[in-house]
Amino acid sequence: MAEEQDVKHEPLPIRRLQESLINRIAAGEIIHRPASALKELLENCLDAGATSIRVTVKDGGMKLLQIQDNGCGIRKADLPILAERFTTSKLSTFSDLSRIRTYGFRGEALASISHVARLSVVTKTKTETCAWRAHYLDGALVEPKPGQTAEPKPCAGNDGTTIVIEDLFYNTPTRLSALRSASDEYSRILDVITKYAVHNPKVAFSCKKVGSPSPDLTTPSSSEVKQAIRLLYGHSIAKDLLHATIEDKNKNKSRDEDDAETRESWTAEAHYTNANYQSKKMVFLLFINHRLVESSRMKRALEAAYSGVLPKGASPFIYLSLQINPRDVDVNVHPTKKEVHFLNEDEITNQISDSLQKSLASQSQSRVFEYQTLLTGGIAEHEQSTSKKRKGKERARDEEDVDDTAPPPNVSAPPKKTLSQYKVRTSLQDRTLDSMFPVVNPTHIDARPGSSSAKGKSMNASTSKLRDIQESECYLTSVKTLRQKAAKGKHKQLSEILENHTFVGIVDLDKCLSVIQHSTKLYLVNHGALAEELFYQLGLRQFGDFSRLKLQPPPPLRRLIEIAVEQEETISESRLTKPQIVDRIVETVLARREMLAEYFSFSITPTGLIESLPLLLRDYTPNLDKLPSFLMRLGPQVDWNSETECFESFLRELAYFYVPGPLCSSPATAAAVGTDEDAQEKAERWQIQHVVFPSARRYLAAPKTLLDRDVVQIASLPELYKVFERC
Repeated sequence: MAEEQDVKHEPLPIRRLQESLINRIAAGEIIHRPASALKELLENCLDAGATSIRVTVKDGGMKLLQIQDNGCGIRKADLPILAERFTTSKLSTFSDLSRIRTYGFRGEALASISHVARLSVVTKTKTETCAWRAHYLDGALVEPKPGQTAEPKPCAGNDGTTIVIEDLFYNTPTRLSALRSASDEYSRILDVITKYAVHNPKVAFSCKKVGSPSPDLTTPSSSEVKQAIRLLYGHSIAKDLLHATIEDKNKNKSRDEDDAETRESWTAEAHYTNANYQSKKMVFLLFINHRLVESSRMKRALEAAYSGVLPKGASPFIYLSLQINPRDVDVNVHPTKKEVHFLNEDEITNQISDSLQKSLASQSQSRVFEYQTLLTGGIAEHEQSTSKKRKGKERARDEEDVDDTAPPPNVSAPPKKTLSQYKVRTSLQDRTLDSMFPVVNPTHIDARPGSSSAKGKSMNASTSKLRDIQESECYLTSVKTLRQKAAKGKHKQLSEILENHTFVGIVDLDKCLSVIQHSTKLYLVNHGALAEELFYQLGLRQFGDFSRLKLQPPPPLRRLIEIAVEQEETISESRLTKPQIVDRIVETVLARREMLAEYFSFSITPTGLIESLPLLLRDYTPNLDKLPSFLMRLGPQVDWNSETECFESFLRELAYFYVPGPLCSSPATAAAVGTDEDAQEKAERWQIQHVVFPSARRYLAAPKTLLDRDVVQIASLPELYKVFERC
């Protein structure tokens, strides 16, 4: 046993680690996650004098992290050693550390990244005629593809530098598995960019995901700190911000004259919220000599300054920029430069804390309490300033001395009661008009192809989900013009009503009248006109990429047009006979057979059999009793001679065919249908409520023409209360 213990305690030999292992260990100290790599590169961009920085991210920065700036760029001669450790343009001697004024100085950022990711650089200086592209791995230049040289390659590019990091931590699976989700890592990236954007308001920042059409964060150049805070953190913080410039008070108070002359002063600029702003979590942005750092001691001191003006559990927003002589700051105490040490830290912290506390104490004598009377947004009309309630609100808002009425800071105020006339029904589970009457579940209605009652195999409201309809790609100028016309004609107020409405019920199915609610108002809507405009815009949206509604067996085109012509009374006034009219319409439609199939999925065989119709909504089947009339109208109502007018008039006729309408066109047909009429009517009501109105909420750009007589306000809850108050 003694011999075994001696073996166990025998000293192991000390070996020199391999260079690649040394570099990978050092990289792990500096690059913790995508956000830390981004922080290093942002600092390099700012050191290069960039005024515009663009960041592109994929999978939270783990697959791709690209940073593009318009700074001074990197010389081609410096590219071979760019990613080697301790290569920098910021230092030359050790004494330079005592007066460092830049973000980076050790030359470890790019080197560390190249050891844990695939790194490529595209850079161009103002004096060079082209940009240069270089690829790095483990700190050295590598060939981009097998068989090519590792030397930098000339390429097109703008002034500045673009750094691309791919497959971060691909060779350190433990670090990769320790990262959180892509969305969480992306949030950390946005947080880093937000903080630097606040401190550098003269620099334009933007950040977006790969494939996203618009950036998730963007700031303009040439702004101020307060404007940047308003843009990035919101108006609720910006409107309660206070500003203070704090200077060293003890510089000229030293007893020793020599010490007073040599003592370096400091200044601090602070933007902080007053007593009216309260948050659950403190937001503290600390920059020392323009470097984003953390200081738990300073954070606790500033929190204590708010303890007397904020209730328990509430926290402020503070942005603090501290300027200290570089000789008094040691920036090389943390691998990621996350923390710094500086002389007289306690004294500086106390002076800043005392200054903020005095400012807050003077501001807390006048506090503003805001409250909201409407639970949800809406288009609320402005009430007259002479109303008693408004006057009461203004008095409460303008009061300066609230010591007798306001609760103490550590006691939360009771919630404001919302009056009944301003309560808004927002739950779709509330009762509708139809729910007040017994309704049979319309899930077993005849869904045979070609049947006029075909409404789909299952129409249960709890299981039906509208599918997303993507806009098709179309390069025809005529279609683009029609789409722009529809978008330009959108009425903002009416569109907001339809996008946020609650369906109440169908008032009259034959007259196409329904009732919807928006905010505290009721509107009577002609759902037929609404559906016609909706289906027209859906036709434009899917131009050239329609789904097909197959007809089995395919009905003959001529026979359907003959049926419609026989029932048309105005044809007797024409100089042509009914057979001549049928021949002309059939000839016109068959001559455009290929165009109808290509653009609208409207398939007609050479022998005149209709195989399929364009399907505008997958969950909606039109009333096929209207098919003969639709085919007949294609002859005289569509302008086949002009491309734009042809597409517009055809889509209008197709939309008119899709409009919900009476299932039985005549009393004789209604009698023949018999007991199925009630089931068919319930099916149509179901489609209007669960398909037409939800689709209008998502896709309809409501035009102003609907306001003329198709959408009418019939009741307002506050106005009704005024009526009953008089009774």
